[in-house]
Amino acid sequence: MDLKGKRILVIGMGKTGLSTIRFLVGQGARVFATDVKPVDEWLETVRAYETADAKIEICSYDTNILSRTDMIIPSPGVPPADPILSEAVRRGIPVYSEIELASRFLETPMIAITGTNGKTTTTTLVGEILMGTGKKAFVGGNIGNPLIEYIDGSQDSDYAVVEVSSFQLQWIERFHPTVAVLMNVTSDHIDYHGDIEVYRGIKERIFMNQTDSDLAVLNADEPPTEILMKNLSAQVCCFSVFCKRNQGIFLDGDFLVYQRNNNIPEKYPLSMIKMPGVHNIHNVMAAVAVSRACGCSAEDITRCVENFHGIAHRIEYAGEKKGVSFYDDSKGTNVGAVLCAVNTFTNPVILLMGGRDKDVDFSVLIPLLREKVKELILFGEARDKIFSAIGDVVKTCPIGTLKEAVAMAYDHAAAGDVVLLSPGCASFDEFRDYKERGRFFKAVVESLEG
Repeated sequence: MDLKGKRILVIGMGKTGLSTIRFLVGQGARVFATDVKPVDEWLETVRAYETADAKIEICSYDTNILSRTDMIIPSPGVPPADPILSEAVRRGIPVYSEIELASRFLETPMIAITGTNGKTTTTTLVGEILMGTGKKAFVGGNIGNPLIEYIDGSQDSDYAVVEVSSFQLQWIERFHPTVAVLMNVTSDHIDYHGDIEVYRGIKERIFMNQTDSDLAVLNADEPPTEILMKNLSAQVCCFSVFCKRNQGIFLDGDFLVYQRNNNIPEKYPLSMIKMPGVHNIHNVMAAVAVSRACGCSAEDITRCVENFHGIAHRIEYAGEKKGVSFYDDSKGTNVGAVLCAVNTFTNPVILLMGGRDKDVDFSVLIPLLREKVKELILFGEARDKIFSAIGDVVKTCPIGTLKEAVAMAYDHAAAGDVVLLSPGCASFDEFRDYKERGRFFKAVVESLEG
């Protein structure tokens, strides 16, 4: 793709947008920049990417710029209904995500991992295994560094391991991973995509350019997988906790059994997984399938999994006070994540939920609440909606802020209880992102009197 002289509009001046601008300037493109945020919040940062030969034009956030635009690169999170994007689509102006742009220049085999839940853990673990077995790996995408930053460098890794969100898959055309993984699809981002079937279809776009020389890794414990695998061109490797299979990777007693083609089955001890919950067995299974496809040995994979203890803000132990255990699952921003988190525990759970609603169906939590949750404490913008949906199932207390919710949970808890922050919502009503929310939660827990 020749970008020299192309007039390209970049929407969103966050990390991805800024990395995209730097790359485009280096390619000789004419760059236009815009954001819904006030210009004075990002102007100075954008100007730093200008050169003597390449000036960046700052634009107002409206459709007037489209008459001078050849291409648009929106940052993740800019919805398809955005006035600029919807008008660009109507006019036939190409709209590409940053990962689509980066993939046009990628020289390294790509492993792409998506799903409602588990994609960050799986992406991180695959990177740990590859690097732990002597391979060079770039790990990024929707986590850490954008793929475009790797493209802008030496591209000297053996593999590019990329977490991919539905926001990014919305705008792909030729994006082509050598290995593509779909962890699961549960209700999330319905405010963005419209309904669950549209959301699922966008997730499945990760496979659309694969050929029979590529690998698709799928979750056989999800019913739609049987239909999906019949429509793929790639070779398929399924993983399952609940049913044994002739091919793929499945749970058999105390072992994960991996069987591909006519090779001798390999057994991985279940005890190597240090992270709690069935969902983490899924995550490890997918990582094993990917790592074996990359030539890692069973022994090396086992060693690396044994040394992996999960990621921050995903059912992360946050301390104990007076016999009450606190867990930070701030990354649990949808109901599927809440289900996974609560199911991790056998002790009574006081569940903290709330934040900014993403138009999800909270009623799916009702059976779980009845079975496992001692008390539900709601905070943030979504507390009234959640209360209306599930507030009559167990003892439920709406309150204002997360800090107040933690204090109330501690006051109501008894020794042996688990206080679990698993919000089921975005963080943007009170915090910059889920990481800031998780750090705040842990700081509040630390400040409680022991």
